[in-house]
Amino acid sequence: MIHQMTENQILLLVIKYVKEQNKSELQNIIDELQPYDIAKLYINLPEKHRYKFIVLLTPVQIARLVQELEKDKQIDILHKLGVEKSSHVMDVMENDDLVDLLSELSVNKKDEYLNLMKREESQTVQNMLHYPPDTAGGIMTNRYVWIRSYYTVREAVDKLKSFAKIAENIYYLYVLDENKKLVGVVSYRGLLLADAEDKIEDIMFSRVIYVPVDMDQEEVARIIERYDFIAVPVVDDQKRMVGIVTVDDIIDVVIEEANEDIEKFSASGKAIDFRTGALTASMRRLPWLILLLFIGIISGRIISGFEDTLQKVVSLAFFMPMIAGMTGNTGTQSLAVVVRGLVSNDIDRHTVTRLILREIGVGAIIGMVCGVLIAVIAYIWRGNPVLGLVVGCSLFMTLIIGTLAGTIIPLLLYRFKIDPAVASGPLITTLNDIFSLTIYFSLASMFISKLM
Repeated sequence: MIHQMTENQILLLVIKYVKEQNKSELQNIIDELQPYDIAKLYINLPEKHRYKFIVLLTPVQIARLVQELEKDKQIDILHKLGVEKSSHVMDVMENDDLVDLLSELSVNKKDEYLNLMKREESQTVQNMLHYPPDTAGGIMTNRYVWIRSYYTVREAVDKLKSFAKIAENIYYLYVLDENKKLVGVVSYRGLLLADAEDKIEDIMFSRVIYVPVDMDQEEVARIIERYDFIAVPVVDDQKRMVGIVTVDDIIDVVIEEANEDIEKFSASGKAIDFRTGALTASMRRLPWLILLLFIGIISGRIISGFEDTLQKVVSLAFFMPMIAGMTGNTGTQSLAVVVRGLVSNDIDRHTVTRLILREIGVGAIIGMVCGVLIAVIAYIWRGNPVLGLVVGCSLFMTLIIGTLAGTIIPLLLYRFKIDPAVASGPLITTLNDIFSLTIYFSLASMFISKLM
């Protein structure tokens, strides 16, 4: 029935059951909804009904709801439930999501929740809290199924069934020895295709792709993308398995890193969203903008240095914004291509050389097409073929330089272990303004007698 109802109809029905405290009917609805839909329903509920709604849910349902919410709303639910009830919810939350949530709390509050959780779950979470949040250890979960190599397929399937409800991923079973060292992996598909009495050691893959616990989350994302994994095991320095990173966590990582890169490209600083205050947002943007302000003064000095040329041929001013803007645009395009490529490619000398040569070719082709086009327009507009030649040649050369700047700068930053995304669009654009105006007015000065 619920699949035929609109979101608003479902919301009104939920409000009705919440008012009546009709748990059974509410559960019939909740059982048909995905965690995201439950979270959306919670957000749309009037504030006065939210607590009554939560208490009608099971700890597992609350955990799934909490995992889909923003941090401020997660903490709000913890306050509504109280420490004791919240600790029961934390026992069934995914460890990686719980670690993120606890990281937002004060030390005293964190310890209070951990002390009331189940001992095993609490110890696991405390161990994970020691890992930096942007590493494999910081985003992993310990909810995986492991088996021994001497198990039969039947025994492995039985264990898989018994742990299926609490495991985050049942597509892989990890084979550990008596010291918890990772020695193999077998897929669910492999179990289905094997005979019930086959030994795991005969069907498992002993060459296991794994990641160290301190590996950066971006590199973990590359490995999962490279091998098309649904999950990848995480091991400590003694190759003992400590958890897995699943593909849904990697999607979160990719989105997070993309948002960070967009912020850096725009030179708007980090952690600025719709809720950020005006003063905070200003302070995070100002350093970049002040730097670009002083670099921009150089552009002004270049123009003033060619003041005589500009006074003699006023029509040169008409093409200034176009040349500077086009150079900045092509530089920003190359910058975006390079930064995106650094995420998904292994970088070596051959790759860098090939990339630079390709971008020179791209700049030359774009410069040729745009240069010829603007040269014709300038000639038709002013009737002066030399003006067309100056404008066209300037655009041709500056587009090549702009493309190279957008390629080489992020590669240099990457070489010196600096996040290449900090070479933001505005910085590339400002530097290219300097290059383009210098070339444009230098050429104009060389042909000044022909332009007048």
